Order: sequence, then structure tokens, then C-alpha cells
Amino acid sequence: MSSPMKAAIVPTDRLTTRLADAALVCFAVFALGIALMHLLRPDYDVSSHMVSDYAVGPWGGVMTTAFAGASLGCLMLALGIVRSRPGSVAGWLAAALFAIASVGLAVTAVCPTDLPGAPATAVGGIHDMSFLVNITSIVLAALLTAVVALRDARWRANRVPGVVLALLLVVAVAVQFKTLHRGMPYGIANRVVIAVMMAWLVVTAWRLRRLGRPQ
Repeated sequence: MSSPMKAAIVPTDRLTTRLADAALVCFAVFALGIALMHLLRPDYDVSSHMVSDYAVGPWGGVMTTAFAGASLGCLMLALGIVRSRPGSVAGWLAAALFAIASVGLAVTAVCPTDLPGAPATAVGGIHDMSFLVNITSIVLAALLTAVVALRDARWRANRVPGVVLALLLVVAVAVQFKTLHRGMPYGIANRVVIAVMMAWLVVTAWRLRRLGRPQ
């Protein structure tokens, strides 16, 4: 049980907790949407179709909703980190990158991709650019939150999982870009990136949730 003195030093911040809870719900929507699309579109070969392809054709609205959930989840993390008053430049930059990822994922939701073999469109080009923005901002945010976990005592409990998942995400993204060629299993690589990314986002949101509670 926390002593009165310790509780006074680290007060409960309900808003930070609620923002983290909202982020967790949004990420659950994203994960559920992807899982459902694998059941609803078994005609898509997972090795040759990116997750974004599920937004095109029947049941595409489910994938669009999933992307919107991820966008809102990143926004909740950005607001939660700002609310927690990060004590370093790395923390503030991480919050800014989550906000950028939120905008990028919103664009991803609004602008569907071009399916493999289909004619290129302006909307599909915008989707591809948003993919690059999302990947870059999320990887950088992962590395910066790892730095925060190493330096900020409030994030110390997130040090091992945060650093390990950040490094795994870097490796997964590198493999993803290495497989972006016809005949390569880029769809599987894409799903590995998403799995690692989701694990990292959930761990980060959970730690942020703890920041709003008495230590």
C-alpha cells in the first residue's frame, strides 16, 4: 500500500488513465478488424496481399474502421504523453510522432490502396505515401520511447519490453522493405510488422495508463 506521502508526490491523474484506456480500446478495434478481414476475405492470399488490400472490395468498411481505430489510438497516446508532461525532448518528440502517425493513419483509412496488378491511381499513390509516413513515425516513436524508458524513472518498468519491441519493430520493418518485390512473401512480412507494432503500442499504452495511477 502506498504511503500518504508517496501518494501525494505521485497523485492520480484520471485523464491520463482514461486517454490510455481509450487508446487500448482503439487498438483492440484495429486488431479485431484485421482478424475479421482474414475470415471475411479468405480469397486474399496472405503472402501476396498487404493488410491495406482488405479495404478494397466487399467488407472494405471493416478495414477502414480498423485503420480509423489505429488513428484514434495514436492520437490518444499523443495526448496522454503530453498530459503526463514528459521531462525530456525525446518524450515530446514521441508525442509529436504519435500525432503524425494519427494523421497518416486517418489518410490511410480515407484513401484505399491500389490492388496488385490494378491500374495506379492518385488515391492509391496517396495511400502509399501515408504508409511511408506511418511506418517512419511509428518506428521513430518506438525508438524515442525506448530512450525515455531508459532515462525517465516513471517509464522504467517499460524499459525491457519497450526496448526489445522497438528493436524487433526496426528489424520487422527492414524485412518488410526487403520483401517488397513480386514473388516475395511481402504480405506475411506486413503482418509481422503489424503484430510487433501492435504489441509495442499496447505495452506503451499500458505503461501510460500506469502513469495516471498512484505508484
